[in-house]
Amino acid sequence: REQGERKMSATQTQTHGPHSLAFRVMRLCKPSFHVDPPLRIDPFDLLAGEDFSDDPSSASLFRRHVSSADAVDSDLSYRNRFLLNHPTDPIGLSGLLLLPQSFGAIYLGETFCSYISVNNSSTSEVRDVTIKAEIQTERQRILLLDTSKSPVESIRTGGRYDFIVEHDVKELGAHTLVCSALYNDADGERKYLPQFFKFVVANPLSVRTKVRVVKETTFLEACIENHTKANLFMDQVDFEPAKQWSAVRLQNEDSTEDPPTSGLSGLIPKPPVIIRSGGGIHNYLYKLNPSADVSGQTKFQGSNILGKFQITWRTNLGEPGRLQTQQILGAPVSRKEINMRVVEVPAVIHLNRPFPAYLNLTNQTDRQLGPFEVSLSQDESQMEKPVGINGLQTLMLPRIEAFGSNDFQLNLIASKLGVQKISGITALDTREKKTYELVPEMEIFVESD
Repeated sequence: REQGERKMSATQTQTHGPHSLAFRVMRLCKPSFHVDPPLRIDPFDLLAGEDFSDDPSSASLFRRHVSSADAVDSDLSYRNRFLLNHPTDPIGLSGLLLLPQSFGAIYLGETFCSYISVNNSSTSEVRDVTIKAEIQTERQRILLLDTSKSPVESIRTGGRYDFIVEHDVKELGAHTLVCSALYNDADGERKYLPQFFKFVVANPLSVRTKVRVVKETTFLEACIENHTKANLFMDQVDFEPAKQWSAVRLQNEDSTEDPPTSGLSGLIPKPPVIIRSGGGIHNYLYKLNPSADVSGQTKFQGSNILGKFQITWRTNLGEPGRLQTQQILGAPVSRKEINMRVVEVPAVIHLNRPFPAYLNLTNQTDRQLGPFEVSLSQDESQMEKPVGINGLQTLMLPRIEAFGSNDFQLNLIASKLGVQKISGITALDTREKKTYELVPEMEIFVESD
């Protein structure tokens, strides 16, 4: 691994006269690919002058020597430099790596790696050197190195003590790398040297979300935008739902994210999503449903927390980054105390012939409810309902325990042909005197005998 070293700007606090020691801090980061200009170099240019091919006698002599070698082009003119002999030629990648030319940007979620050197520039040796390095932010102070328990015995004249520190960047804004040394100079005086190196942490990407509710299904759309100057290769964009939700990512069946058929298809199981530098975006869509695993000891009534994103990525040379978003909020979840649903109705329903409807009544509270009277509500503004209860108009159900349920059957009868609606099934809690309008309208098809 090749690494580039670049100095950071520093401020030094002088205490008790000039110091024998000084800190030098350099950032360690991977190099970048070197891109050649369109006009490429011929290897022969390294052996001969640039005007070699302009001399007819020299050029003809060289051609005779290489005429039998198939690997060497005997045409020494510059016109063949523009020919594309390989598909990779237009890319301009020479295979060389370029060390960073500046300190560069530091982004949230990355690992800041720094090479620190303590130099003795004085004419005398210093002894019993205690070195500390820490990161200061607006909210916390993080110790990276402390040699208090095992001080450096001595640093000779012109010598140095080197070490490397790493820090996972988890905060935005101004950061200060504080390097300090406590040492004895040549006169035996104990001196303290602090130096401060400042840098700013930027946001590598932004996550914009939209929440839409369709009936009882919640859809979460996330748009991730790249704010860096390098492409981001997304290893993982996972939505971790809150306990009351289950989430499924929706993808286009014709998605082009599948790996192309090639010799590498067996080595690369799934290529990462690439979000282009300088404002590139990618959208993710998730379908959220209320979790079926609702236990009696947990209440989610009124909670509007949907969950959070775990995002990991890599840059061009594999440097990792990781972010976790804050909790994504949606509309407050309002769970009914009582829920009734139709489990099954016959596939064929005949006119004026009774048919059974199988239903389920669920207690969604942490207390006991009931007993219940299940009936079909009557609306005075309408004519007789096309689907009614056959026989006793009220069905008695026993009490239901907390988070429990009860299956029951209603005998119904249809009085009109065609598409009809079953509506108005209600349950009365006889103890609390509360009426629940439960089953949404459900369509059935009524045939004649």
